[in-house]
Amino acid sequence: MSVVSSVLVPYTSYLRIYEPLAAFAEPERSHWARYARREDPPTAQDELRRSLADLASTPPVGVPVHESGDAFVAELDGVVCVCPWRTRLRGWLALEELEGMFPANVLDAVLPAVVRGQAAADHERWRRLHPDARPWIRTTVWQVPVRWFVLFRDEEREYAAADGERAAPVLRYRTPMVEARRRLARALRTLRENVPEGPLTEGLVDVGRWLEEFHPRSLVELDYGGLVHALPAERLAVDRSAADVAEGLDALREGDGDGAGEAYARLAERWRAVRDLQFTN
Repeated sequence: MSVVSSVLVPYTSYLRIYEPLAAFAEPERSHWARYARREDPPTAQDELRRSLADLASTPPVGVPVHESGDAFVAELDGVVCVCPWRTRLRGWLALEELEGMFPANVLDAVLPAVVRGQAAADHERWRRLHPDARPWIRTTVWQVPVRWFVLFRDEEREYAAADGERAAPVLRYRTPMVEARRRLARALRTLRENVPEGPLTEGLVDVGRWLEEFHPRSLVELDYGGLVHALPAERLAVDRSAADVAEGLDALREGDGDGAGEAYARLAERWRAVRDLQFTN
């Protein structure tokens, strides 16, 4: 396996969907079946390093020139599932989001308008040929969105501290798709019955639509990813964010506004402290 750099690329968290091989049509199914038998599967750090290397070209490019043929591999109830990287597609989608986040002069300084325009044109041509395409991975930086935690329960939390063989700790949640969809639907019902429509409800609707795009026997994973490099081990060890979200929703169902507020306050304070790290040096 080729590695671009040994430098850790931190601060990104992930929501991933692993689909069973049966969800893919040929010849892609056979490709992923062969891929899953590899003895040296790539890591999230490999994905980031390769993506950054693809963008470090002269002249600059807005997204990788070629689509990745890599994936993450997992197993659910004895069934092999894969999560394709689709780095180029995710690059196009990220570029669209940037257009609304920064003024044109700032974007021009980072990526010239002509490069962004070419990337947008390439995406539009590709989308006409692949109208049903969607990414298997969602990412965010310096946080894990509250809406992601709704899909999981505390007992699905997997935490492993760093040791001699593993350079970094791991903190993630995994659950079957059927459970993720059930929990999201129940949370939406609770919010709509108890609080005004707002960003959390809208975010859950968006995640729900995304989940519906995938095979019902898929595996859903929330991975703290590079955030583990920014947080001290003692904070990771006691992070029970999914439990706080579940407790807040349970309190809302029972009409306990104070209990819901307390659970949300714990969650908000924890993640405010994480986001504040991006402004330190």
